[in-house]
Parts: sequence; C-alpha cells; structure tokens
Amino acid sequence: MIFFLPWSLSRSCCECLVHTCRRKKELKVRTVWLGHPEKCEEKYPKNAIKNQKYNIVTFVPGVLYQQFKFFLNLYFLVVACSQFVPSLKIGYLYTYWAPLGFVLAVTMVREAVDEVRRCRRDKEMNSQLYSKLTSRWIVWKPHNQRIPADMIFLRTSEKTGSCFIRTDQLDGETDWKLRITVACTQRLPALGDLFSVSAYVYAQKPQLDIHSFEGNFTRVGLLDLELNRLTKALFLAQVVLSVVMVALQGFLGPWFRNLFRFVVLFSYIIPISLRVNLDMGKSAYGWMIMKDENIPGTVVRTSTIPEELGRLVYLLTDKTGTLTQNEMVFKRLHLGTVSYGMDTMDEIQSHIIQSYAQPPAPKVRKSVSSRIHKAVKAIALCHNVTPVYESRVNGASAEPESTEADQDFSDDNRTYQASSPDDVALVRWTESVGLTLVNRDLTSLQLKTPAGHILTYYILQIFPFTSESKRMGIIVREEATGDITFYMKGADVAMASIVQYNDWLEEECGNMAREGLRTLVVAKKALTEEQYQDFESRYNQAKLSVHDRALKVAAVVESLEREMELLCLTGVEDQLQADVRPTLELLRNAGIKIWMLTGDKLETATCIAKSSHLVSRNQDIHVFKPVSNRGEAHLELNAFRRKHDCALVISGDSLEVCLRYYEHEFVELACQCPAVVCCRCSPTQKAQIVRLLQQHTDNRTCAIGDGGNDVSMIQAADCGIGIEGKEGKQASLAADFSITQFKHIGRLLMVHGHNSYKRSAALGQFVMHRGMIISTMQAVFSSIFYFASVPLYQGFLMVGYATIYTMFPVFSLVLDQDVKPEMALLYPELYKDLTKGRSLSFKTFLIWVLISVYQGGILMYGALVLFDQEFVHVVAISFTALILTELLMVALTVRTWHWLMVVAELISLGCYLASLAFLNEYFDLSFITTWVFLWKVCVITLVSCLPLYIIKYLKRKFSPPSYSKLSS
Repeated sequence: MIFFLPWSLSRSCCECLVHTCRRKKELKVRTVWLGHPEKCEEKYPKNAIKNQKYNIVTFVPGVLYQQFKFFLNLYFLVVACSQFVPSLKIGYLYTYWAPLGFVLAVTMVREAVDEVRRCRRDKEMNSQLYSKLTSRWIVWKPHNQRIPADMIFLRTSEKTGSCFIRTDQLDGETDWKLRITVACTQRLPALGDLFSVSAYVYAQKPQLDIHSFEGNFTRVGLLDLELNRLTKALFLAQVVLSVVMVALQGFLGPWFRNLFRFVVLFSYIIPISLRVNLDMGKSAYGWMIMKDENIPGTVVRTSTIPEELGRLVYLLTDKTGTLTQNEMVFKRLHLGTVSYGMDTMDEIQSHIIQSYAQPPAPKVRKSVSSRIHKAVKAIALCHNVTPVYESRVNGASAEPESTEADQDFSDDNRTYQASSPDDVALVRWTESVGLTLVNRDLTSLQLKTPAGHILTYYILQIFPFTSESKRMGIIVREEATGDITFYMKGADVAMASIVQYNDWLEEECGNMAREGLRTLVVAKKALTEEQYQDFESRYNQAKLSVHDRALKVAAVVESLEREMELLCLTGVEDQLQADVRPTLELLRNAGIKIWMLTGDKLETATCIAKSSHLVSRNQDIHVFKPVSNRGEAHLELNAFRRKHDCALVISGDSLEVCLRYYEHEFVELACQCPAVVCCRCSPTQKAQIVRLLQQHTDNRTCAIGDGGNDVSMIQAADCGIGIEGKEGKQASLAADFSITQFKHIGRLLMVHGHNSYKRSAALGQFVMHRGMIISTMQAVFSSIFYFASVPLYQGFLMVGYATIYTMFPVFSLVLDQDVKPEMALLYPELYKDLTKGRSLSFKTFLIWVLISVYQGGILMYGALVLFDQEFVHVVAISFTALILTELLMVALTVRTWHWLMVVAELISLGCYLASLAFLNEYFDLSFITTWVFLWKVCVITLVSCLPLYIIKYLKRKFSPPSYSKLSS
C-alpha cells in the first residue's frame, strides 16, 4: 500500500516550545507536490513523538522552579540565604545549606532518571522504520503496520483499490473500516508512474479534533497539597512563637533583628527533610508496585503521585479494549420455537450438511431444517464482511508488485475484515456450521457449501448500517436460480415494526439482553424481477434529487421494509477482559463510583454494562432520551430526578445539551447514580467529564483506557492508568501508571494505593514531629535563659539529628502496613476510610503537635532539672534522650514489623554511640561514660515515651481501628 504524507500527527519540538511559552502558533494550510519535494519551499517539523518535560538548557531551571514553587522549599531557601547576613547568622552555614543542597540533589537525580526513561520511550517509538519510495513524501507500508501520520491513500495491490484500516488510536474502535484509493493514482499502469505525475495535495490547516490531545504535565498529588497547607500552618505557629518570645523580652533593643533570629532558631519546626523523605518514599512505592509479581508488567511512569491510588472516588473507564477484548463470539440462535446455544451448535451443522446434500424439497411445510437453512443463509449473506487472504512469497510478506497469483486461498490463510466486529463474528459462525464466505468484491460474493460447492450471489443493492436506522440491508440475486432476495438485520427496536406479526421477539430480545448479549433480528423478503426493477428505478431517481435527497432515498427503501419474514434472532457476546466482573464488584464495594465513557453505540454500551455487572441485575437503567434544546433537557432531567438508585445511560449529544444549560443540576443527579454510562463520547467529552467531576465534587478521579482516544481523559484525571494492549502504547505512555490487564487495577488500588497513602501520611507527620519536638526544646531553653536567641544545639548535632541519627528508622516507615494484602483485597470496605482523608488531617496533625510539645518539654525540663554542674551536661543528656525518644517513637508508630525496620533502628543507634567518641566539641566525654549520665537519660526517655505507649495500648483495647479487628 502506498501513502502520501501531507501532515504530521505528532507534536513537534516547535509546538512543544510554543506550548511551553504559552504562545499560540499560527497554523497554516500546506501545498505539497507529489513526487517533487524540491517544489516544497517551506520546511515542516519532524514527525516525532516527544514526551520529555525538559531539555539540556531547561532542566536545571525547570526543576528548581518546580521545587521552589512549594512554600516549604522556598522558605528554607530564604532561611539559608539569611545566614549570609552577619547579624542574623546562627550556627554554621553548612547546617542550613547542606540539607537544602541534599534535598535538591536527590530531586534532580530523580527527575533526571524519569527524564531519561521518557527519552528512551520516545526513542523506541520514533525509531520505527517506514519505507520511502524515492520521494520523502511517498511511503510504502506493508499490511498490519501502524500508520505514523496523516496520510492520503494512493495505491494498493488490490485491483479494486480498496483496503481496510483500523482507527483504534483515534476513536478506540478496533473494527476494520473500508477505504478506497485516489482513483487516478490507482489506475496508473505501474508503481513508478507515481513519480512522473504532475500533481499536488492541498491540505487544510490542522483542526481541533480527535487527532489532537494535550501533552504531558507534572502532576501534584492531594497529599502534597495537604502537607503544603500544614507547613503553612507550622510557619504561622513559628512566627507567632517568635513574636511571643520578643514580646516577653519587652521588645527591647533591636527587637526586629531578634524576631528574625528567633524565626531562624525555630526553623526546624518546618523540616526540610520532609520533601526528600516523601520523594524517596514515593520512589520506593513505585519500585514495590513494579516488583509485585501479582501484577506483572506494571510500570510507574509518574513517581510523584502513588498515594493518589489510595484516595480515588470516581473511576472513569473506556469500554473497548479496557473492559472488553472487542472479540465477538456467537452465543445464541433463536428461531421462535427453538433456541440453539453453544452446546447445540453441532445440531445446526448437521442440518446445514443435510440441506445441501439433498435436493430442495417442495415448499409445503416449514420444517426446522429448512428454517435453520434460511436463517444461516441470511446471516452468511447480509453483512459487509470481506474475506482477505494474506499474500506470501517464499514465506515473506509480498512487495507491492505481487499479484493475486501469489495468494493462498486456503481456509487456514483466510481472515475476515469488516466495519463491524459483530458481522465478523456472525460470518465466522456460519463458517463453523458449514457455510463459508470465500470471496467478495463490490458486485458479488461467493459462499462455499459443506460439500465444497461454490454458490455465487450478485450484489444488486446494499444499505449500510447507520446510527439513525439501526439496521442494514442487502439485495442479492442468486446466480444458479436467478431469485432476488432482500435480506435485512438490525436492532429489535428498528425491526419490530418491519417484520411480520409474532409473539416471541420482544420477550426473547429481553432475555438475551439480560444475559449481556448483543441481539440482531434477521429477516428477508423475496422480490420478483418486476418488483426489483420498479424499486431500482425509484431508488436511482431519489439518489439524483437535489433537495431532501436523504429523506427521499430513505422513503424508497422503507417501501421495501414491509411485512418481512422473520427468520431468527442472534445473540453475540463481546468477550470481557479476564476477571472484569469480580474487579468491578471489588471497586464498588470499596466505595468507588464507576463511569463508563465510550464512543460505541448506546445499545452496545448498555449490553456491556450489564454483562460486566457494572450495572447489577436487580438495578434499573434509565436511558436518557435524546434531547436537542433547553426545553427537552429540562423535561428529561425532571423525569430522571424522579428515579431512585438506577444507573444512567446517556449519549454524548444529549450530554452536551445538558451541560450547556443545566451543568450543575446534571452533575449533581449523575453523581447520585451507582453507575453512569456515556456512549458516543468524543475524546474531548471524556476529558470534559473528568474535569466536571473534579470541579463539582472535589473528589479524586482516576481514568483508565487503552487507546489514543483515551489520552485526553487519562491526562485530565488526577490519576491516569493506561492499559498496554491491542490498541498500541499511546495510552500507557501518556498515563501515570501502565498495567497489562484491567483486573490488575484491583490490587493496584486496594493494596498499593492503600499502603502508599497510609505510609506517606505516617511518614510526613512523623518527619514534622521530628522538627516540632526539637523546636519545642529550643523554645523551653530560650524561655528559661531570659529569652535569649541562642541555639541549643549547633553544628553537626543539628545535621546528624536530621540525617544519620534518625533518618533510617523514620524512612523505614515506608515498609509499614496495617493489613496484609490478602486482607485488603478480601475487605475492600477498608478503602472507603482512605477517601475521607482521616490518616492525614488537621485532627491527626494536632495530635502530633501535642505529642511533640509534651515530649519536647519533658526532655528539656528533665535535662535542666537533673544536671548538676556544667551546662554541657544539659546538652549531652537532652540530646541523647532526644535520639532515644525518636527511635522509640518510630517503634510506637509501626503497625507491622519488617526485619529492615529492626536493622534501621540498630544502625541508627550504633551510629550515634560510635559518633560519641568524636563529639568532644559538644559533649563531656568523661561524663557520658558514667552511670549517672545513663540513668538520667533513661528516666527522661521513659517519662517522655511510656505514657504514649500506655495510651496506645488502651486505645487498641477499648477502641480498636477497623484493620486491627480484621487482623485479629
């Protein structure tokens, strides 16, 4: 197949630069000469995918901006810079600049690793090779290969100039669509004549359509925003405390300078290690997710938001390729009086063999065998399926010059292509029972009987399926007999008034729909030669009409659609992905509301919603009627308001009207539904729905899909999950998390989301506690010594406290878990508590503040009361007790011990004891080796920690949390 490249689909470097600078690029039309690139004066951007956030020039400024836009890091930058002013200097410069530099270094390394990974993914996608034919604009593409850009179809090896394409990267549809080449280039005698044609393509400027989607951007999780708010509260408390200190001094002397010195002294209230601990923790969570053997192939592409997986309330999912495999399987044939399922298909096969083996019986009585024969024959003829035979030359794919003589027409080499996967399933089924479609072109089709005879039928007219008519028809003439027959199939709502009266169709359609099957009603009508000639004359005349052509054509076709003979009812199942039903039930029990957004038809979407148990069997479904104006939308919303506990099914057009006039009312009603299905949704609408939920509910949203048409939805959501499947890698590359199967989302949320959020909340609050306790000790110390702005601990003591003395035990909290993974999956109700944000709230924050004030006060007052002679003993006693208290508080916080936690505690304690020999600048080494020092430290540590252990024991005994009940 030969294509011509007028436009590039991918975002170019220039476009990315424009997007970064927020300037609107002027888009122009193109005139490109066919086979003459030298006539193209303008240079166009490369057709390359670019998902990188930075380049060599913007990396450092970009990362610094992303870090210092957080109040926490900006605050420490100001504090560190203040130490260059002599009158404000407190302690050594490295005590402020070393931690800040370490935080920035860790962040830059993490960003650099993510950037390299993005670069490698882009390089992998951009390294795919396509064959050029002399001209840079003309591309030869073998079958089953992705089209890399917008292309114009010039030539194919098929004589008719036809080929089938899939648009799954644009609209999620994995069915095959028929496309015809440019007529003048297809008629050229040889392939080389393309280069001698004097022609050009005039391409319109790019439009805002489904081919466009937004690029990657940096995400910030809800937990980061909550912690940022808490650090602002801590800063306010720090300023208030500093003002109180200066006020108690009586605002004497240069009080403003003293105020700033106190602000610097109490700067440890806001711990600079908070961000680096959280970032390292998130990297650890990502590593754990990717190493989980129960969800193989999972990739964490955004390492900044793993805890978002534990806060989700709305899950917006695509249908095709996400919930379903888009592989249709024939399940049921109903003839009115008899029904055939998968276990009785052999009976149909025997009837077909018998009907073609014997001469046709006189049409006196409709036997079961003749009814089956008619039904199977109608199904084998009424469709738009084309059998395709792969061309092979010496075992390799044929080049464009291959001829039909090289093709293999055996059954093993045959595949079916059509615009509807339902049609393919029906034709495959007729092949399985003995009647095989072996050839089709624009004018005829051929069937092979069980005995190997070929039956030829000439296609006189074909009426394609449309969303308005909900049916398709075909008129064929049998070569052997000359009989003309009009076959039609369609949805029951469209066919009920067309077929002859019957008393079973409506009931059986309902039964099949409840089983999640997609139903089609098949009917036929025999035509005489005179009837067909009359129809053809009127039909051709209607097609030539200038005014109301579509209405006149439809009226002529409808003249045939009367009193048709009902042949059968078929049931086709769209195969669900593995374990979709239990996964959706798990998510529902976890309190997650599921919305299915699909570009598919309303009937198909409703069937999948039922078969996947997105809508439970005993739940009503409210199908939102089509509306086109404000009045209709108002009436339909009022009708919907009267329904209770029912799922909503709405089309994209009706949704757009409702959102235009009654946005708030619609979203409020939809959010009360247990499930929502939006069909005929464009990619832009999918992203719009995500943003509406974010604006109107303030809840966290997650979007999951597998195609390029899902990218906008995935990137608009707070958490995007892409499935790497048949529709390519666009969704998985653009998402925050990539999985291989939909069922993996259950473990991803219930286990990893649960743990990531709980661990991050505990880690963040404990790091703040570590800063608040030492700031409390500083406040007590300054208060006792006449409100002097003198540091209690200086130099390495402050650096060591935040690093080697407490860093490993505190960071080991990323290994903690309140429930085992099996328990989290068995009781998804535990997930509901996470969405309320109770693990990190102002209530839990105030509890940690009270603990810090109590312990800081005990440690400082205890050291001052128990020291005898020199002030240096106060520093030794209080600092050692502080380190022991922090190690014991980690043990108090842990819910499930891991062997690495024990190692971390021992390493930290060992590092502190070993460093005592080198801290003679701060400690009296002769004093810290005495029993007096030891018992004073033990007493103070016991008083600061024992009450908290007692409170924890009593709370677990009399008011245990839900997870502890399950564990017991």
